[in-house]
This record gives sequence, C-alpha cells and structure tokens, in this order.
Amino acid sequence: MKKFIPLSVKIFILNFINGNYIKQFRLFLSNFNKNDLKELGEFLKSLTPVKTEFDLVRIGSKNDGGYLIPNDFNDLKFCFSPGVSVNSDFEKHLYDEYKIKSFLCDFSVDKPSIDCEGFVFSKKFLGSKNDKIFFTLKNWLQKSEYKGELLLQMDIEGFEYPVLIKEDLELIKNFRILVIEFHDLDRLFTRFGFNIITSVFHKLLDDYYIVHIHPNNLSYVFKKGDIKIPQVMELTFLRKDRVKINSKYEAFPHYLDAKNNKEIKDVILPKCFY
Repeated sequence: MKKFIPLSVKIFILNFINGNYIKQFRLFLSNFNKNDLKELGEFLKSLTPVKTEFDLVRIGSKNDGGYLIPNDFNDLKFCFSPGVSVNSDFEKHLYDEYKIKSFLCDFSVDKPSIDCEGFVFSKKFLGSKNDKIFFTLKNWLQKSEYKGELLLQMDIEGFEYPVLIKEDLELIKNFRILVIEFHDLDRLFTRFGFNIITSVFHKLLDDYYIVHIHPNNLSYVFKKGDIKIPQVMELTFLRKDRVKINSKYEAFPHYLDAKNNKEIKDVILPKCFY
C-alpha cells in the first residue's frame, strides 16, 4: 500500500531540497546583530516551562495529534479545537476519558475523521474576520452553547498569531488551558517577526504559565551562536490563577513526549529555552 505523505511534509521536503529554507535563514541572519541576538536570548529564557502541582498527562495520539496537558480537568466540560484535518484523537480522548465535549472547526474538511457524540463541528476556518470561510474566536464562542471554563487546542498553520492578536485577553481567559502549535518561529530572527511573535507571547504570559514545550520534529531547526529555534513547537499554557506551586523545569524532554513523526529524528528542546 502506498504510504500517505501529508502535503505540508511534501512542501517542506521540496523546499529543503531546493535550499530555500537555508537561503532564507542566511538572509535573516544578515540583518540580525549582536544586540538583537541578546534580546532574543532573554525572550527565549522567559518561555522556560513551569512545573506546577498538576502533573502532565498525555491526551490524544501516541505521536502526531497527542499533547501534554496539566491534570486540572475538574469542572472542565468543553474544548474548542480549530484545525481538524484528518486527526481528532485528542478530542475523542477528552470525551472518552473525561466527558469533555469539543467544538471543532475546519473549512478544509466536511467533518471530523472520527464520529463522536461529543463533537460539534463547524465548516469554518478560525481567523481574525467573519465571512463565509472564516469566523473569529469571539464569534465562535457566541454561536456555541457551553457553560463554565474551557480548553483551547489550536493548530491552524500560522493563523494562531492573527487570532491571538485580534482577541481581547479577557475573552482568551475563558480558557483555563491553552494548547497551541506555534509556526514560523524562525521569524524570531527578523525584527518584524520578533516584534509580532513576542507581542503575542507577552500578552499570554500576563495571565498564563507555560507548562510544557515540545518541538515538532517535522520542522527545521534554525541556529545562530548558542541560540537554536525549532520552526514549529507545541506549547501548553495554564492560567495563573489555577497555580499555587511552581518551579522551573530543568530536564527535557518530558518522559511522556513522543515524536510527531516516528520515522524522523527527534528534536529536543534547545537549552536556550531553559
């Protein structure tokens, strides 16, 4: 049987073979000076994951589609999960294990790949505007019937930045836990990218702790000096008012971490993040 290769992986391989990523990275570095690098290093240290009184548990697939979440599910009844694609193992696990129902959305598919009575699907992309293809997080919440605090699991191929910039922090704080795959983190090596990406993190870090970081091994790692940045990483956040005890993690990877693609060499979180 012919093995299925996702389109995103094919594009990455073709770009890598053609040298486009290497050329792009060299251009980034040519405009990045020592002061910029120092500022970047200080920012990355601010992302050091925090260990809380809630142990991390793995939800979803054994590989891609699985995420580490703080075991703080008490009275958590709903998950909002934009970016369905072909994998809904995370949302199915939430319902089977914790009876947490999921609102899902993705314009690129007609329905989730798994049938589950705990799913409510919208054929829309999550974005920063409301039209026939997109809706905002605020609009999605207003259209959905839910009560209490929420969990957000978001993997939307770079649209996470306009979504998080668009929404007011008070709306975002309805979510106790955020699980977000951040893309294009190599743009931190540009002044424009640094300003945009750090502004998003500064917004979230006012009210959330980062409790886990996992590099996606399908992404390239960009490097200058002692700084290494995986292009794509999964981050888990827990709202600060939930936490009474915290300390810095010092060892990576977490024992529950797993490769996104088990056929490719793993990417370990670089030491510049902790």
